[in-house]
Amino acid sequence: MIETLDRALSRVQGLLADPQLVRRICLSGRARGRKPDQIRVDIRPVALKSGLYWQMVSHDGERDITKNVAVDQLSIKELFALGYANILIESTSQELSLRLTKSGDARVSTRQVALEKAELSHDRAKERLLGADDEIFTELGISDYSGKLKPSRSNKFIQVQEFLKILKHSIDERVEKSQELKVIDLGCGHAYLTLAAHKYLTNRGYKVNTLGIDERQESRERNISLVEKLRLSKEISFHATKIANLDLMSVDIVISLHACDTASDDAISWAVKSGAEMILVAPCCHHDIQKQMRTPPSPWNIATKHGIINQRVGDIITDSIRAAVLKILGYRTDIIEFVAGEHTPKNLMIRAIRTGTPAQSGDIQELKQTIAQWKIEPALITRLKDELSVRLG
Repeated sequence: MIETLDRALSRVQGLLADPQLVRRICLSGRARGRKPDQIRVDIRPVALKSGLYWQMVSHDGERDITKNVAVDQLSIKELFALGYANILIESTSQELSLRLTKSGDARVSTRQVALEKAELSHDRAKERLLGADDEIFTELGISDYSGKLKPSRSNKFIQVQEFLKILKHSIDERVEKSQELKVIDLGCGHAYLTLAAHKYLTNRGYKVNTLGIDERQESRERNISLVEKLRLSKEISFHATKIANLDLMSVDIVISLHACDTASDDAISWAVKSGAEMILVAPCCHHDIQKQMRTPPSPWNIATKHGIINQRVGDIITDSIRAAVLKILGYRTDIIEFVAGEHTPKNLMIRAIRTGTPAQSGDIQELKQTIAQWKIEPALITRLKDELSVRLG
């Protein structure tokens, strides 16, 4: 929903009336032409001897700066005016996301949740689903051998932590509750997320079998050597093959971080055909549909005649179609910010959890109209032709 920025910020401020019902607030991203001194601000309520305060933790890319603010002195409008583009506020009953539009208005989305109240202890350790001193970070070169995070690798560490937060929330929403999980990382590269996901789920008490797929043989050999050092070779294995050539198999969770162009479609298609319960895909390099956008429907030429805008419109259409296809095929699907843009420009994630919900005629019609208007042939629809044929007609 689009609304004026002042109205949206007033709505956000209103959610802070009872701090004890607020779990966290996050300001991130840059407004156009602005550069905040801190790349991200995380806020939560804390209980001190003198009463309740807001604890603000600002991150500049290398270190955290913490200060406490009286509950009646926190102004979201003033903080946002420092140059941020996004606000996320999570309360016990709803999650609200605000994103600044190019026109200066606010795009606001909300969803209902049912969460426990936040831990108000002032001395609570920073939430790290895997600590910097975990041995996987040492072997990956993110931390030194004393377990201290290397400043030059802080962005990668934050990326992993943000991914684990998404995995945590998603695993809590699983339809199936088996304690045995099969996890596949399609396009695993140097296995940062492969190892982190495996270790986190194992720590949660799951029995996990993990497979990493990458077409480069040198990546496979490096990763095998890595898991041998970590004594995890019985639980984690690696194959060198293209995603499109991988045999289908039973799987619970499919992750794919920055598989380039139609490799993201290969990953989604493989996951759907294998009956994956959960799909977490961060797409990258959306060239396929961008190349097909030769005759944009009216009045889109106002945007697509500009190269960089045409590229971004292509990105939006590509990922929107991917999300729509997954919804039609029985997945509860959303597109979320994976990690703040300052840490990586490739910061969107498609999250899909299989529910088996029947396709809605309105969703099918929207997908058909989008394809017809743009005169495109999305790679994902080609790959899932048989699965979609019954529903699309």
